[in-house]
Amino acid sequence: MNFFHPETVKRISRLDLRAKHIVDGFMSGLHQSRHFGNSVEFRQHRQYVQGDDLRSVDWKVWAKQDRLYVKQYEVDTNLRTMLFVDVSASMFFTTKIMTKYEYACTAAVSLAYLALRQQDAVGCIAFGGEQQTEILPKTKHSQLNAVAEQLSAFSGGAALNTAGSSFSFVPHQLKHHSLIILLSDLLTEREDLFQTLRTLRSCGHDVIVLHILDAMEIDFTLGGAVQFDGLELPMQVRCQPKTLRKDYLQAVNAYLDEVKQGCAALKCDYALLRTDTPLDAALPVYLSKRKSIR
Repeated sequence: MNFFHPETVKRISRLDLRAKHIVDGFMSGLHQSRHFGNSVEFRQHRQYVQGDDLRSVDWKVWAKQDRLYVKQYEVDTNLRTMLFVDVSASMFFTTKIMTKYEYACTAAVSLAYLALRQQDAVGCIAFGGEQQTEILPKTKHSQLNAVAEQLSAFSGGAALNTAGSSFSFVPHQLKHHSLIILLSDLLTEREDLFQTLRTLRSCGHDVIVLHILDAMEIDFTLGGAVQFDGLELPMQVRCQPKTLRKDYLQAVNAYLDEVKQGCAALKCDYALLRTDTPLDAALPVYLSKRKSIR
């Protein structure tokens, strides 16, 4: 599987993937830092104390107030981006050409490419039930191939998965404030999901939730008698979809509203991505919207 789609990258490469919240960093880049330093963006004055560099004194303020103040500036810094890709069994469902997992991987590698272009560090964790692999954040160009190879290694879904239990370790391993991008169908207990997001936000991370669903899961346009086989539970259900469609759509819309409102309450960015929407159209729209609300 090749998740690097040139057309998608071409469309999004000119957009900035920037954290909305102030992040820490070690090298010069594109993002705001919580540290003070030397840059072109002024932040504030503070009163001069013995030992301060006289070159930072604002002599115009001294001339007006007869008091010494030094100027402080924002330090531009790089961003650490961590991609969390769901590899649970439900992600391998499809009624189209591309499974939800393949769609998520294409989005993940495209975003990794964009972040590396901005000289940001990128890492990736593939999670699902008992399976879990991790690539630590790096700024090397070879990191893109490492992420793609890691995601390509999964040929099938993991066992029963809940995003909450799979993510319980994350805040402890991420020592620095990071941009977390979660790519999942979010078919898990909502309270587990919200508790995980709440923990990530309390640790200072900026969180983006990319909710990936197959078009049939949203529209439920099946006709005739159908047998549904469980992907994560050993269950089979036979039914007439047309007779269930109204109640199904009500339940799905309530579920989507709950997830969207829960993310908003926790100040996590949320976007629903349908697998029948080309990524080269979906990603630029979302990233443009995110950039405009910074």
